[in-house]
Amino acid sequence: MKKIHYALSLCLLFSSLNSMAQYVMKEADKQYEVFKYAEAISLYEQAYNKKATLHAAERLGDCYRLNNNYAEAEHWYAIATAMPGSKAENLLFYAKALQNNSKYAEAKTQYQKFAAADKTIAKEQKDVWIASCDSAITWMKSPVPLKIDNYKLLNSAKSDWSAVPYQGGMVFTSDRFTDKTHQPKKRSAFLHFDTRNTPDPLLNGWTGNDYLHLFIKPASDDSVQLFPLKTGTDYHVGSASFTKDGKEVYFTLTRIPGKGSGTKGKALTVNIEIYSSRQDASGNWSAPLPFTHNNVTAYSVGDPFITEDGMALYFSSNMPGGVGGTDLYVCYRTAVGEWGPPLNLRTINTPGNERSPAMTKNNILYFASDGRIGMGGLDIFRVALDNTGKSNGTIRNMGYPFNSPQDDFAFGLTEAGIAYLSSNREGGVGSDDIYAIAALPDAIVPEVEKHDTINQIPIAKADSAGTVPAGIDPKDNPVAVVTMPEKPKDSIASPAIDLPNIYFDFNKADIRADAQPVLDRMVKLLADSPGSILEVGSHTDSRGSDQFNLLLSQRRAVSVTNYLVTKGVEKARVKAKGYGETRLLNNCANGVQCSEEEHKVNRRTEFKIVK
Repeated sequence: MKKIHYALSLCLLFSSLNSMAQYVMKEADKQYEVFKYAEAISLYEQAYNKKATLHAAERLGDCYRLNNNYAEAEHWYAIATAMPGSKAENLLFYAKALQNNSKYAEAKTQYQKFAAADKTIAKEQKDVWIASCDSAITWMKSPVPLKIDNYKLLNSAKSDWSAVPYQGGMVFTSDRFTDKTHQPKKRSAFLHFDTRNTPDPLLNGWTGNDYLHLFIKPASDDSVQLFPLKTGTDYHVGSASFTKDGKEVYFTLTRIPGKGSGTKGKALTVNIEIYSSRQDASGNWSAPLPFTHNNVTAYSVGDPFITEDGMALYFSSNMPGGVGGTDLYVCYRTAVGEWGPPLNLRTINTPGNERSPAMTKNNILYFASDGRIGMGGLDIFRVALDNTGKSNGTIRNMGYPFNSPQDDFAFGLTEAGIAYLSSNREGGVGSDDIYAIAALPDAIVPEVEKHDTINQIPIAKADSAGTVPAGIDPKDNPVAVVTMPEKPKDSIASPAIDLPNIYFDFNKADIRADAQPVLDRMVKLLADSPGSILEVGSHTDSRGSDQFNLLLSQRRAVSVTNYLVTKGVEKARVKAKGYGETRLLNNCANGVQCSEEEHKVNRRTEFKIVK
């Protein structure tokens, strides 16, 4: 009889433990689904300790990965990938965690396993993963001669990043203690919450920490204080970018949208937005003004970088129509002070994420990417841009120790030549730290590479790994130098084609209906002249900045080229060239009052045979 009672007691005990595990798992899933990963971690660990399940192990790996805890992410994905029924995606996340933890050989093995398990993975993507592991090992063996220091004057035990010069001091983004907030905060792109409740203004459920703020260290002393912006939000504020005169600032923030923005009881993503503010004669900052292309419930716009003259704004966004996760874009200011359309930097963007753009005076763009061959996470790259925004040289990984196996981003360069970057690399003071580089090696100093001007192919090509790290002696890297003939100057007269120009609507690059018959005749002419090369030369009127018009004219030329290609013309036979407002047909230059009819004649595309 005692044995029966004992057996019954065991059954009741196991039933109770199982029920408890199921209850805890249900609560963990509830927190996970509304993006409260900090709370979910504790619950999933309780559930796993009561009953080791694949679901709990996967979710723990996900929660730690999303909070940049690479060691714990590696631990839980290792467990998950060894359990029956584990999905192929766990292999990918395991590989990335190993890469972030500098375990490149092991990461390479897991990437290969993932590519074998998921037949939809493109060979090009697999090659990037494998080459990243191989390249990182090589770079760490031969580091760039570079002195990089933790900027302890700014850093704290919290998250500190995106330092930019301001009036001799520094403005940066941090989650350190203020009189309102008491918890640390790691970088988070969005807010996510159940629409039955608004987010806690003192606690971010994603990390269990608080929100970001802008801080300033004045030039006069070493104190750190809140930057005096009245943003009107209790949530994230940062990072910032200033015009050269310091009178205008662009920054990101999160705000909770009004009623009707989401479905009640469903999780809502509150995307980040860009705002701007101007300083008046008394030194006070105006109320924030929203950026033209914000769309808080549809996509994010962030990482603003305003050029010194205030005429171009670079930023990152996951808006529809992009190449990857977050892409880099640029907008140009029009003559009336409004922002033009967002132009995707397609020659730079990848299927991964491009972040934190920064442009130097000589058109060198620095940016962070996790979609190229790199050390792990986000790496900083640089590339020369031409005056239409296209890459004008090899896109270079900045190498090690400029980059690390973790996230490296938010590059900035002062007039004195001091560079700043942000990283959550090992050995820092907090989760994200600001680092200073007193002098860049000569090989890293921006230079414009020589190009084949016909095909825009860099003459010095990267090795099989796909990227040449800047600052490393070419003798130590297998770089194939290709000799290519220079294209003759346009001083030789080119025969004109007896076809009328085509025209465009103001500020647009779309092919109008009245242009199609002209272009169809061009298709036939090219078919009757095998081997001929056509230049499509597009122009704008003078309204808008010179930079914007150069880019707009290039878009018009590309639009015409694409039309011809869809009609059967070989792409190699058409050369798109934008001239902006440099070849006006009348006197309607900058500052000259002209009618719409007078402006219209300049918004044209002309054709000539160059071969």
